[in-house]
Amino acid sequence: MLPVRCSLKFTLDQETNQETESEYESSSSPSPSPSPLPPYDMSQQQQQQQQQQGEPSQAPIPCQPPPPTREEQLLAMIATLQQQVNTMLLQQQGSQVEVARPQVFNGRMEEVSVFINMARIYIRMKITKEAATTQVAWVLSYVQGGIAEVWKDNLMDELAKEESEVETVEQLFSKIRNDFGKILEEGRKIEQLQIIEQGGRTCNEYIQEFKKVARRSGYEGRPLIEEFKRGLNGTSEEN
Repeated sequence: MLPVRCSLKFTLDQETNQETESEYESSSSPSPSPSPLPPYDMSQQQQQQQQQQGEPSQAPIPCQPPPPTREEQLLAMIATLQQQVNTMLLQQQGSQVEVARPQVFNGRMEEVSVFINMARIYIRMKITKEAATTQVAWVLSYVQGGIAEVWKDNLMDELAKEESEVETVEQLFSKIRNDFGKILEEGRKIEQLQIIEQGGRTCNEYIQEFKKVARRSGYEGRPLIEEFKRGLNGTSEEN
């Protein structure tokens, strides 16, 4: 009976040891790790702080408009062309304004300013785009009669030989003013010579006055002598 008891006791001891080892293994095994926390959103916290502080949040980016369609492009081109046509029509209407032509200039100095002003206005309104030679010829076509006709013929010869300094219409206006101004001045000097008389002057006084006027008149030779005789009194007395 002793061997049987010993066998039972050995068996019980082994079972006890296995239970003890099982409890030890279960107590010594690591506990399961906790599940990770979700990531913290910093932008959400900043947005909340901005709303609390009253700061405006960043505006959303506006959407870009769609490109124009083919039809819209054609309509824009038509509008541009229509505007150009209207501008051209207005310009043509402006050129149809009636402008008075200058009167014929015959060399009278008192009419020089009026003639130049009228010719300048007509050129500006009607033939401003014409060549300079055309404008010069147009002005000369209104220079007619008297001493002005001779002056024009001389200038036309110079232009034909390319000897004239007149190249533009403004240069022509300056020449008309200067040349006919000199003609008028010379005419006045001749007029003074033709009206001078001895009158109450002595012969010597008359001679000195006559010489003064004669130098500016351009008279020489026989015509000058005739004018001198004309101005003498019927009887001259020498004092």
